[in-house]
Amino acid sequence: MQLEIPKHDLLELLKKQLGNFFPLSKSDHLVLEESMSIVLDRAEYCFSKTTNRYYSKNGSPYFNPFHSGQYSIFLYYFSNTVYKTNYERKNLLADKIYYLNKAMNSLDLFYEVELPKVFFTDHAVGSVLARATYGEYFSFSQNCTVGNNKGVYPVLGENVVVGPGSMILGKCSIGSHVIVAANSFVKDTDIPSYSLVFGQHPNVVIRARTEIK
Repeated sequence: MQLEIPKHDLLELLKKQLGNFFPLSKSDHLVLEESMSIVLDRAEYCFSKTTNRYYSKNGSPYFNPFHSGQYSIFLYYFSNTVYKTNYERKNLLADKIYYLNKAMNSLDLFYEVELPKVFFTDHAVGSVLARATYGEYFSFSQNCTVGNNKGVYPVLGENVVVGPGSMILGKCSIGSHVIVAANSFVKDTDIPSYSLVFGQHPNVVIRARTEIK
Protein backbone atom coordinates (compact mmCIF):
# COMPACT_ATOMS: atom_id res chain seq x y z
CA MET A 1 0.00 0.00 0.00
CA GLN A 2 1.23 3.48 -0.84
CA LEU A 3 1.51 5.74 2.20
CA GLU A 4 1.33 9.50 1.94
CA ILE A 5 3.90 9.73 4.73
CA PRO A 6 6.47 7.08 5.74
CA LYS A 7 5.38 4.33 8.12
CA HIS A 8 7.65 5.63 10.90
CA ASP A 9 6.22 9.14 10.56
CA LEU A 10 2.69 7.74 10.63
CA LEU A 11 3.44 5.92 13.87
CA GLU A 12 4.97 9.02 15.41
CA LEU A 13 1.95 11.07 14.33
CA LEU A 14 -0.38 8.64 16.10
CA LYS A 15 1.79 8.63 19.24
CA LYS A 16 1.85 12.42 19.31
CA GLN A 17 -1.92 12.69 18.86
CA LEU A 18 -2.57 10.17 21.63
CA GLY A 19 0.04 11.80 23.86
CA ASN A 20 -1.65 15.18 23.48
CA PHE A 21 -4.82 13.72 25.00
CA PHE A 22 -3.68 10.90 27.28
CA PRO A 23 -0.63 9.62 29.17
CA LEU A 24 1.17 6.83 27.35
CA SER A 25 3.37 4.26 29.07
CA LYS A 26 6.45 2.60 27.62
CA SER A 27 4.36 -0.52 27.15
CA ASP A 28 1.77 1.51 25.23
CA HIS A 29 4.48 2.71 22.86
CA LEU A 30 5.71 -0.85 22.36
CA VAL A 31 2.22 -2.18 21.60
CA LEU A 32 1.60 0.63 19.12
CA GLU A 33 4.86 -0.22 17.35
CA GLU A 34 4.11 -3.95 17.28
CA SER A 35 0.55 -3.41 16.02
CA MET A 36 1.30 -0.99 13.18
CA SER A 37 2.06 -3.57 10.49
CA ILE A 38 -1.06 -5.59 11.30
CA VAL A 39 -3.22 -2.48 11.17
CA LEU A 40 -1.77 -1.35 7.85
CA ASP A 41 -2.36 -4.83 6.38
CA ARG A 42 -6.00 -4.63 7.45
CA ALA A 43 -6.35 -1.14 6.01
CA GLU A 44 -4.67 -2.15 2.75
CA TYR A 45 -7.06 -5.04 2.21
CA CYS A 46 -10.06 -2.84 2.99
CA PHE A 47 -8.93 0.04 0.79
CA SER A 48 -8.12 -2.30 -2.09
CA LYS A 49 -11.80 -3.27 -2.32
CA THR A 50 -13.29 0.21 -2.61
CA THR A 51 -13.94 2.01 -5.88
CA ASN A 52 -13.57 5.44 -4.29
CA ARG A 53 -10.82 7.23 -6.21
CA TYR A 54 -9.24 8.73 -3.09
CA TYR A 55 -8.35 5.28 -1.77
CA SER A 56 -6.03 4.34 -4.62
CA LYS A 57 -3.14 5.85 -6.52
CA ASN A 58 -1.55 4.50 -9.70
CA GLY A 59 -3.57 1.31 -9.40
CA SER A 60 -2.57 0.51 -5.80
CA PRO A 61 -4.30 1.05 -2.45
CA TYR A 62 -3.40 4.42 -0.99
CA PHE A 63 -3.55 5.73 2.57
CA ASN A 64 -3.44 9.42 3.43
CA PRO A 65 -3.71 10.01 7.20
CA PHE A 66 -4.90 13.54 6.48
CA HIS A 67 -8.02 12.17 4.77
CA SER A 68 -10.46 11.94 7.67
CA GLY A 69 -12.46 9.03 6.24
CA GLN A 70 -9.34 6.94 5.74
CA TYR A 71 -7.96 7.90 9.13
CA SER A 72 -11.17 7.02 10.94
CA ILE A 73 -11.01 3.51 9.44
CA PHE A 74 -7.32 3.26 10.38
CA LEU A 75 -8.02 4.27 14.00
CA TYR A 76 -10.86 1.74 14.29
CA TYR A 77 -8.58 -1.02 13.01
CA PHE A 78 -5.89 0.09 15.44
CA SER A 79 -8.14 0.08 18.50
CA ASN A 80 -9.66 -3.27 17.47
CA THR A 81 -6.23 -4.79 16.83
CA VAL A 82 -4.91 -3.64 20.21
CA TYR A 83 -8.04 -5.02 21.88
CA LYS A 84 -7.28 -8.46 20.41
CA THR A 85 -3.67 -8.58 21.67
CA ASN A 86 -2.44 -10.30 24.83
CA TYR A 87 -1.21 -7.00 26.22
CA GLU A 88 -2.13 -6.79 29.92
CA ARG A 89 -3.50 -3.23 29.70
CA LYS A 90 -4.92 -3.64 26.19
CA ASN A 91 -8.39 -2.29 26.98
CA LEU A 92 -7.00 0.94 28.40
CA LEU A 93 -4.88 1.62 25.31
CA ALA A 94 -7.74 0.58 23.02
CA ASP A 95 -9.96 3.01 24.93
CA LYS A 96 -7.52 5.82 24.21
CA ILE A 97 -7.43 5.10 20.47
CA TYR A 98 -11.22 4.75 20.33
CA TYR A 99 -11.57 8.06 22.15
CA LEU A 100 -9.09 9.71 19.77
CA ASN A 101 -11.21 8.57 16.83
CA LYS A 102 -14.29 10.00 18.51
CA ALA A 103 -12.55 13.32 19.27
CA MET A 104 -11.01 13.75 15.82
CA ASN A 105 -13.69 12.33 13.56
CA SER A 106 -16.89 12.40 15.68
CA LEU A 107 -17.23 8.66 15.03
CA ASP A 108 -18.47 6.48 17.89
CA LEU A 109 -17.15 3.07 16.87
CA PHE A 110 -16.12 1.00 19.87
CA TYR A 111 -13.23 -1.43 19.46
CA GLU A 112 -15.34 -4.42 20.55
CA VAL A 113 -17.70 -3.86 17.61
CA GLU A 114 -16.71 -6.32 14.87
CA LEU A 115 -16.91 -4.67 11.49
CA PRO A 116 -16.15 -6.81 8.43
CA LYS A 117 -12.82 -7.00 6.66
CA VAL A 118 -14.19 -4.61 4.06
CA PHE A 119 -16.32 -1.64 5.02
CA PHE A 120 -16.45 1.93 3.87
CA THR A 121 -17.14 5.45 5.08
CA ASP A 122 -16.11 8.75 3.60
CA HIS A 123 -18.03 11.11 5.89
CA ALA A 124 -18.27 9.43 9.28
CA VAL A 125 -19.12 12.54 11.30
CA GLY A 126 -21.77 11.94 13.94
CA SER A 127 -22.27 8.22 13.31
CA VAL A 128 -22.74 5.63 16.06
CA LEU A 129 -22.27 1.92 15.30
CA ALA A 130 -23.16 -0.55 18.03
CA ARG A 131 -22.61 -4.29 18.46
CA ALA A 132 -24.74 -5.41 15.54
CA THR A 133 -23.72 -8.09 13.05
CA TYR A 134 -22.29 -6.50 9.90
CA GLY A 135 -21.81 -8.21 6.54
CA GLU A 136 -18.96 -7.58 4.14
CA TYR A 137 -18.92 -4.36 2.12
CA PHE A 138 -20.96 -2.48 4.71
CA SER A 139 -21.08 1.24 3.96
CA PHE A 140 -22.32 4.15 6.04
CA SER A 141 -22.30 7.93 5.94
CA GLN A 142 -22.72 10.85 8.34
CA ASN A 143 -25.16 10.86 11.29
CA CYS A 144 -26.01 7.15 10.99
CA THR A 145 -27.02 5.00 13.94
CA VAL A 146 -27.04 1.21 14.18
CA GLY A 147 -28.12 0.16 17.66
CA ASN A 148 -30.20 -1.97 19.96
CA ASN A 149 -33.79 -1.92 21.09
CA LYS A 150 -34.43 -3.71 24.38
CA GLY A 151 -31.01 -5.35 24.13
CA VAL A 152 -31.54 -6.81 20.64
CA TYR A 153 -29.25 -5.73 17.79
CA PRO A 154 -29.72 -5.76 14.00
CA VAL A 155 -28.17 -8.32 11.67
CA LEU A 156 -26.98 -6.87 8.36
CA GLY A 157 -26.19 -8.84 5.22
CA GLU A 158 -23.55 -8.07 2.62
CA ASN A 159 -23.40 -4.83 0.62
CA VAL A 160 -25.71 -2.87 2.90
CA VAL A 161 -25.55 0.89 2.36
CA VAL A 162 -26.83 3.15 5.13
CA GLY A 163 -27.51 6.67 3.92
CA PRO A 164 -26.94 9.94 5.80
CA GLY A 165 -29.05 10.47 8.90
CA SER A 166 -30.50 6.93 8.92
CA MET A 167 -31.16 4.64 11.88
CA ILE A 168 -31.45 0.86 12.14
CA LEU A 169 -32.50 -0.28 15.58
CA GLY A 170 -33.47 -3.49 17.31
CA LYS A 171 -34.62 -6.82 15.92
CA CYS A 172 -33.93 -6.20 12.23
CA SER A 173 -32.70 -8.73 9.70
CA ILE A 174 -31.41 -6.67 6.80
CA GLY A 175 -30.79 -8.69 3.64
CA SER A 176 -27.90 -8.27 1.22
CA HIS A 177 -27.67 -5.49 -1.37
CA VAL A 178 -29.99 -3.23 0.61
CA ILE A 179 -29.90 0.56 0.45
CA VAL A 180 -31.32 2.40 3.44
CA ALA A 181 -32.13 5.84 2.06
CA ALA A 182 -31.16 9.09 3.75
CA ASN A 183 -33.04 9.96 6.95
CA SER A 184 -34.79 6.59 7.14
CA PHE A 185 -35.71 4.93 10.45
CA VAL A 186 -35.95 1.14 10.52
CA LYS A 187 -36.92 -0.49 13.82
CA ASP A 188 -37.70 -4.14 14.58
CA THR A 189 -38.37 -4.76 10.87
CA ASP A 190 -36.96 -7.36 8.48
CA ILE A 191 -35.86 -6.13 5.07
CA PRO A 192 -35.45 -8.59 2.16
CA SER A 193 -32.37 -8.61 -0.02
CA TYR A 194 -32.20 -6.31 -3.04
CA SER A 195 -34.37 -3.63 -1.47
CA LEU A 196 -34.48 0.13 -1.26
CA VAL A 197 -35.82 1.29 2.10
CA PHE A 198 -37.09 4.74 3.00
CA GLY A 199 -39.47 6.38 5.41
CA GLN A 200 -39.90 6.29 9.16
CA HIS A 201 -40.97 3.49 11.49
CA PRO A 202 -43.72 2.27 11.59
CA ASN A 203 -44.39 3.49 8.04
CA VAL A 204 -41.28 2.15 6.34
CA VAL A 205 -41.53 1.75 2.56
CA ILE A 206 -39.69 -1.14 0.91
CA ARG A 207 -39.11 -1.19 -2.84
CA ALA A 208 -37.46 -3.98 -4.81
CA ARG A 209 -34.14 -3.36 -6.54
CA THR A 210 -32.79 -5.16 -9.58
CA GLU A 211 -30.71 -8.14 -8.50
CA ILE A 212 -26.98 -7.80 -9.12
CA LYS A 213 -25.61 -10.70 -11.12
